[in-house]
Amino acid sequence: MAVVYHEKERIFKLDTPNTSYIIGIVDKENFVGHVYYGKKLKDHNVGYLMGTEEAPFVPSKNNRDRVSFLDSFPMEYPCSGLGDYRGSCFEVRTAGGHNAVSLSYVSHRIYAGKPKLSGLPATFAKEGECDTLELLCEDKVLGLQVVLIYSAFKDVDVIARSVKIINKGSEAVYLTKALSCCVDMNNQDFELLTMHGSWARERMIEYRKVGHGYQGVESFRGESSHQDHPFMALKQKNATQESGSVYGFHFVYSGNFIGQVELNQFDMVRAVMGIHPENFCWKLEQNAEFQTPEVVMVYTEDGLDGMTHNYHELYRNHLIRSEYKNKKRPILINNWEATYFDFNTEKLLAIAKTAAEHGIEMLVMDDGWFGHRNDDNTSLGDWEVNETKITGGLKALVDEVNKLGLKFGIWFEPEMISPDSNLYKEHPDWALQIPGRVGSLCRNQYVLDLTREDVREHTYESIAKILRSANIEYVKWDMNRQLTDIGSFELPADRQGEIYHRYVLAVYELQERLMQEFPHLLLENCSGGGARFDPGMLYYSPQIWCSDDTDAVERLKIQEGTALVYPLSTMGAHVSDCPNHTVGRSTPFETRGYVALAGTFGYELDITKISEEDRKMIPEQVKMYHTYNDLVREGDYYRIASYRENHYFDCYEVVAKDKSEALVTYVQVLNRPNYHSRTICLKGLDPEKRYKLEGAENERVYLGDTLMNAGIRVENLWGDYKGRLLHFVEA
Repeated sequence: MAVVYHEKERIFKLDTPNTSYIIGIVDKENFVGHVYYGKKLKDHNVGYLMGTEEAPFVPSKNNRDRVSFLDSFPMEYPCSGLGDYRGSCFEVRTAGGHNAVSLSYVSHRIYAGKPKLSGLPATFAKEGECDTLELLCEDKVLGLQVVLIYSAFKDVDVIARSVKIINKGSEAVYLTKALSCCVDMNNQDFELLTMHGSWARERMIEYRKVGHGYQGVESFRGESSHQDHPFMALKQKNATQESGSVYGFHFVYSGNFIGQVELNQFDMVRAVMGIHPENFCWKLEQNAEFQTPEVVMVYTEDGLDGMTHNYHELYRNHLIRSEYKNKKRPILINNWEATYFDFNTEKLLAIAKTAAEHGIEMLVMDDGWFGHRNDDNTSLGDWEVNETKITGGLKALVDEVNKLGLKFGIWFEPEMISPDSNLYKEHPDWALQIPGRVGSLCRNQYVLDLTREDVREHTYESIAKILRSANIEYVKWDMNRQLTDIGSFELPADRQGEIYHRYVLAVYELQERLMQEFPHLLLENCSGGGARFDPGMLYYSPQIWCSDDTDAVERLKIQEGTALVYPLSTMGAHVSDCPNHTVGRSTPFETRGYVALAGTFGYELDITKISEEDRKMIPEQVKMYHTYNDLVREGDYYRIASYRENHYFDCYEVVAKDKSEALVTYVQVLNRPNYHSRTICLKGLDPEKRYKLEGAENERVYLGDTLMNAGIRVENLWGDYKGRLLHFVEA
């Protein structure tokens, strides 16, 4: 078993292939303490690390200093109101207005496998791949039971954590904070690694020294957001890409979140993560349960590369469920940047015909096909085909596209409603709103109140009716604004604080239902680009649109941050038109293809209008995709150099699992005068194998050891934004 209870020492030890996580039960009050998380230990008897053999001692020995004990003991799941002044994980409000909570261990359960989380996305494991520990704790005064759930994977260095709260008391209580995990440990000269951004510049990597007080990431925008990402890592200051201790925390959730690190007066670090408590209040009735979403934790001593590989393997094998997970995705062309709202059947078929001739495999019809939507001010919610544009109806168009040998995909924004729509005229109460206040428009749209069953049912049937009407094989599910006006006519006053979470659960319910009815559908999530690029969405869709910024140079930074924790196969990436529609930059068509190759690969341009020179490259890029996609999708990703850091060039590599080949992508962002070639060192190869550079003029053979330690020379390229692919194969 990966989880063992040592009864004599009252120690729980969870082991993954290379790490150990240890929990201890102390004192007569059965406090649950964090003992150790790090490199795998042979021994379990390390409970002394909790510091209970020194002052202020446990309360049974020194109750006069109970507060001092509570404020320094390394808690597994810290509560509030009784003396632990550090950031808590669990807070309540009782009918009497009190908020104190104290949890004591009662019993435990260890079993093979991993539980599903009701209504929530979560990692999964086949039989034999994972063991789970459930620690049942209670607050006898309140009658609350809290189950701390830990799953230790046997094939990847991940501990998954969540919490289930059960009200066994005589009256309802209000949960005002219910986070999913906490780790208390000594400061190791940590830096905090987080990812920030905005629309068109998501997931920018940032480092900062962990100082005293609170620091972290958060969103209370109703989604995981462009601005922050539900991920944080603690890395030792001297940790590098290849070596050093790194602790990663990633939240499998698509709504409000907080990831917080605190350094206290005793040089102890507390890291917590979960649903953001801002505007959160969940009424827990008698005998009702509340399940928190999951946090997946990684520890590695192999630097950022080690953390990346663990997350990539976890998500590929234990989170993504789609049948497309291990398949090439069809090369698509999306008409958005080609036409925006100005299109009709004739225009779409012209794009499809030329695309088919050049090896593209799917046409995606984006925004503007429904209602009377000729700009972004109208018709959201009116999911009926505009036959003025789509003459003859949707099925006729899809059939014609299929005759050309292309699959067909379509865009929806199911969660939104336009004031200028038939749906809003009929059901103005279906929008989230606060009585008496003027609604806050964003992109001239409101958000549907999906917490209502009637709204969910109408929304689902509106989408499903379209999908049933024709051979539609791909859906792009978009969400172009964040949540405001958090109020619902259907919920009583004391449940209005549940809306944010209920909304996310409703989105999950809709997407789960969609995938059950249409199991072969390729679903791509999107939120104004990458505002909801999170592990929760990956449970429903194997890919997510990475960013609305498709400029190849900007994408280098965006995709670097994304690939830090997500497999390349999840990143929606397209070759788009130039000058780029977001930044106005012109980059070579060839380089745009190289950068998009590090994702799902497709096109976002008017193929009928681009230059003949660029159009002739498309069959070459199609061939490139089919040649390398298996490797890109399934191989191990390594970061060699970062344009974000050096400002001149970017370089990354994907290595086959059997070390038989490696693909290096090199992009020279800015040329420099009077410079010669660069030396780059590869990673992840078999040091004993021999490799040759495919397509090289000479027949030189390199030992893997040589390529990784001595490196190769890459010549200075003429001009800015130029790129090269270097494909090494076993000789």
